[in-house]
Amino acid sequence: MSYGYGQEQQQRQHKRRPSGLSLRLLIAVGIVLFSLVSYWAKTEENPITGEKQRVGLTEDQEIQLGLSAAPEMAAQHGGLYHDSEAQRYVDQVGGKLLNSLHQQLAKKSKSLGYPFEFHLLADPRTVNAFALPGGQIFITYALYNKLETEGQLAGVLGHEIGHVIHRHGAERIASQRLWSGLAGAAGVAGGDVNSARMAQMVAQFTMMSYGRQDELESDRWGVLLMTDAGYDPHAMLGVMDVLEKYAGGGGQPEMLSTHPQPKNRKAYIEAIIEELFPNGLPPGLRQ
Repeated sequence: MSYGYGQEQQQRQHKRRPSGLSLRLLIAVGIVLFSLVSYWAKTEENPITGEKQRVGLTEDQEIQLGLSAAPEMAAQHGGLYHDSEAQRYVDQVGGKLLNSLHQQLAKKSKSLGYPFEFHLLADPRTVNAFALPGGQIFITYALYNKLETEGQLAGVLGHEIGHVIHRHGAERIASQRLWSGLAGAAGVAGGDVNSARMAQMVAQFTMMSYGRQDELESDRWGVLLMTDAGYDPHAMLGVMDVLEKYAGGGGQPEMLSTHPQPKNRKAYIEAIIEELFPNGLPPGLRQ
């Protein structure tokens, strides 16, 4: 009699105990909720653009990250280029863009808190320019040497300034944390290695699309900044020709790349110029 009662009690307890699948789903839901709450809790208003953004770093943290990472980034590209005259030229063009930006922000009672620095890298093969969070901007000699006009250089530097003031690095860190959490939750819910791999793949494709959108946003900033500084924004079209010819990866589908194809960026830049200056560009702009 007592044996039968004990067996019945064990069966009831077994029914109340969650199955392996139920437990995995509960854990996955917890991870998703934590990831989403953490992501949305990092919402801030961009002091320059006025847009609401989810960012993973404060402005001070962005600056410190950029300053600490700059020497390593330079070392990966052969250090700084040895020609001080060329470096002064890059600084001069970058300074014109920043001076114009400061003037535009002052009209709106805004200020630029990032200590921008421009670095010409010695790398003779990699056709590239990039920006670290907080204002550290780099252009390789391989790209610098292929630019034909001052306006093209202004377009490259203006684009990279756009990445910094739009806080793309801080946005990317917040997004990576979110998608990493969601991918982890999917892996837990699926319960096997294949589920985890598939979730990571989806997250990777999503982050690539974020990267392409960042590039288009920065192209818009490039048009704005160089025009305000007295440069013809059509010079950016020449930069796209250089990238298409020398940067490589021409056969790779855009969905597999963090950057839009140069020809698509050219169409976007032309559309931005038409949108911002429907009555034509200001007179006297230089290439």
